Amino acid sequence: MAEIIPEDIQKDLEKACSLHQRTSSDYKKCMEFNKLMSELLGRLEDADCYRAADRVMGILLDCNPREGAHCDKVSMVGEKVKKFEKG
Repeated sequence: MAEIIPEDIQKDLEKACSLHQRTSSDYKKCMEFNKLMSELLGRLEDADCYRAADRVMGILLDCNPREGAHCDKVSMVGEKVKKFEKG
Protein backbone atom coordinates (compact mmCIF):
# COMPACT_ATOMS: atom_id res chain seq x y z
CA MET A 1 0.00 0.00 0.00
CA ALA A 2 1.35 3.43 -0.94
CA GLU A 3 2.10 5.94 1.78
CA ILE A 4 -0.13 8.97 2.00
CA ILE A 5 2.13 11.95 2.48
CA PRO A 6 0.35 14.97 3.98
CA GLU A 7 -0.22 17.76 1.45
CA ASP A 8 1.92 20.35 3.25
CA ILE A 9 4.87 17.95 3.33
CA GLN A 10 4.31 17.02 -0.33
CA LYS A 11 4.46 20.71 -1.30
CA ASP A 12 7.73 21.14 0.59
CA LEU A 13 9.15 18.02 -1.08
CA GLU A 14 8.27 19.53 -4.46
CA LYS A 15 9.94 22.78 -3.39
CA ALA A 16 13.07 20.86 -2.38
CA CYS A 17 13.16 19.01 -5.71
CA SER A 18 12.90 22.30 -7.58
CA LEU A 19 15.51 23.92 -5.36
CA HIS A 20 18.01 21.12 -5.98
CA GLN A 21 18.06 21.89 -9.69
CA ARG A 22 19.63 25.28 -8.83
CA THR A 23 22.11 24.18 -6.15
CA SER A 24 25.13 22.69 -7.91
CA SER A 25 27.25 25.83 -7.85
CA ASP A 26 25.46 27.91 -5.22
CA TYR A 27 26.53 27.08 -1.67
CA LYS A 28 23.68 29.03 -0.05
CA LYS A 29 21.07 27.20 -2.16
CA CYS A 30 22.78 23.92 -1.34
CA MET A 31 22.58 24.69 2.38
CA GLU A 32 18.93 25.70 1.98
CA PHE A 33 18.20 22.40 0.22
CA ASN A 34 20.01 20.39 2.90
CA LYS A 35 18.19 22.20 5.73
CA LEU A 36 14.79 21.76 4.07
CA MET A 37 15.42 18.04 3.51
CA SER A 38 16.53 17.64 7.14
CA GLU A 39 13.33 19.29 8.34
CA LEU A 40 11.26 17.15 5.97
CA LEU A 41 12.89 14.00 7.34
CA GLY A 42 11.58 14.75 10.82
CA ARG A 43 8.15 15.73 9.55
CA LEU A 44 7.87 12.54 7.49
CA GLU A 45 8.83 10.42 10.49
CA ASP A 46 6.28 12.27 12.64
CA ALA A 47 3.65 11.54 9.99
CA ASP A 48 4.61 7.82 9.99
CA CYS A 49 5.75 8.05 6.36
CA TYR A 50 8.81 5.88 6.97
CA ARG A 51 9.37 4.78 3.39
CA ALA A 52 9.55 8.39 2.19
CA ALA A 53 11.67 9.30 5.22
CA ASP A 54 14.15 6.56 4.26
CA ARG A 55 14.40 8.03 0.77
CA VAL A 56 15.04 11.51 2.19
CA MET A 57 17.70 10.02 4.50
CA GLY A 58 19.38 8.46 1.47
CA ILE A 59 19.52 11.87 -0.18
CA LEU A 60 20.90 13.49 2.96
CA LEU A 61 23.62 10.87 3.27
CA ASP A 62 25.00 11.98 -0.09
CA CYS A 63 24.33 15.70 0.36
CA ASN A 64 27.30 17.32 2.09
CA PRO A 65 27.45 21.07 1.37
CA ARG A 66 30.94 22.58 1.47
CA GLU A 67 31.63 26.26 1.08
CA GLY A 68 33.85 27.11 -1.86
CA ALA A 69 33.60 23.65 -3.40
CA HIS A 70 31.55 22.32 -6.29
CA CYS A 71 29.25 19.49 -5.26
CA ASP A 72 30.87 16.27 -6.42
CA LYS A 73 27.68 14.27 -5.85
CA VAL A 74 25.24 16.65 -7.55
CA SER A 75 24.40 14.08 -10.24
CA MET A 76 23.85 11.24 -7.78
CA VAL A 77 21.68 13.37 -5.49
CA GLY A 78 19.89 14.77 -8.54
CA GLU A 79 18.97 11.26 -9.67
CA LYS A 80 17.60 10.42 -6.24
CA VAL A 81 15.62 13.65 -6.21
CA LYS A 82 14.18 12.88 -9.67
CA LYS A 83 13.10 9.44 -8.47
CA PHE A 84 11.43 11.12 -5.50
CA GLU A 85 9.50 13.39 -7.86
CA LYS A 86 8.21 10.38 -9.81
CA GLY A 87 7.07 8.68 -6.62
